[in-house]
Amino acid sequence: MQLDPSIFRGVERMGFKNPTLIQERTIGPLMSGKDVIGQARTGSGKTVAFSLPLLHSVDPRDRRVQALVLAPTRELAIQITQEMRKLGIYTGVKVATIYGGQPIGKQREELRRGAQVVVGTTGRLLDHVRRRWLDLSSVRFVVLDEADTMLDMGFIDDVDQILGSIRGKKQVCIFSATMPPKITELSRRYMHEPQRVMVDADEPSVDTLDQYYAVVRHDEKLTFLTGLLEKEHPASTIIFRRTKRGADKLAVDLQRKGYGVVPLHGNLSQNQRDRYMGAFREGRANILVATDIASRGIDVSQVACVVNYDIPEDPLVYFHRVGRTARAGRQGKAYSFVSHEESGDFARILKMTKAPIAPMRPEDKLQTLEPGRPNVRFRNRGSNGRGRRPWADNHHNTMQAQRRHAYIKSV
Repeated sequence: MQLDPSIFRGVERMGFKNPTLIQERTIGPLMSGKDVIGQARTGSGKTVAFSLPLLHSVDPRDRRVQALVLAPTRELAIQITQEMRKLGIYTGVKVATIYGGQPIGKQREELRRGAQVVVGTTGRLLDHVRRRWLDLSSVRFVVLDEADTMLDMGFIDDVDQILGSIRGKKQVCIFSATMPPKITELSRRYMHEPQRVMVDADEPSVDTLDQYYAVVRHDEKLTFLTGLLEKEHPASTIIFRRTKRGADKLAVDLQRKGYGVVPLHGNLSQNQRDRYMGAFREGRANILVATDIASRGIDVSQVACVVNYDIPEDPLVYFHRVGRTARAGRQGKAYSFVSHEESGDFARILKMTKAPIAPMRPEDKLQTLEPGRPNVRFRNRGSNGRGRRPWADNHHNTMQAQRRHAYIKSV
């Protein structure tokens, strides 16, 4: 790949031996100065793929900003910065991070001290540009990471404005799990004959990820979850909820049951988010309850298990969620709890995925799932008169017995 020796030393120091497929196919074109559109699933090594050519293109003797990396979330911006600093530890290249939720004056001082690379979120970057604290006139290398996520979060106009403000010739690299029309339109405006590298979509690996589902009433999900955690004892788990309030409530419920849990959602301060993510990465908390927006920046390499406590409406969100585990060839498990109301959403996931999603219990296999409407065909009211399915009664009784046993044991 004709890397600068100082960069290669950083690669060796991080213990990398062989490039992943996305790295193998994109580093060469980027090193030769071509614009690149890369599409690959989560955890495929995209950060290294664009970081090595970027570092190679930067002159550490020039204190001006020469490269810009745009990220949808502050967590992702921080992680890109950390990885880039490790790779470029012997190069003398300085990397600054700019994002909301941190004092803007502190970031201004970091820029004044000199940085050749700036990694940041779009809103705060534009804020610095408007205040004339960030000069983009010398930028010649631009990366858009998780471009489709920026579109989903409503940042695409900010991206357009930033790219439009960079005058002169620039090399542009876009990485995205999917390629919606607006991203394609953006590439036409700011890229010159880009080389497309489509490794795979954001579909999880069948070889390393085991996927399961269970049809569970909404008011039984917490009991079902604790039973699963007690049975599997995963080393680390990310649990996804649709709402911030739901994430907070579940985190509190699990904490009361004695689990090491931290929440992650958009209502938390940056200090809280950093602290909670630090606790999860370091193993001081082995369960993270997150919303989808907050989850975009999660890059923890050894997540053993993902739980879809709430089923997402968009099937692509499902693939992004389960992609948090089974990363870089490691094994992982994903569990989905499907309520009656969510059956239509889950049916669309089953229709889209090529990977098998197996029922957790024999009775789950009996459920009929069709896309378009919630139509799980629950059995009729049983002799108990409470409307609960017979198989659910057995499950409920089992879980009640487990709770009694746990309580007696704790006393």
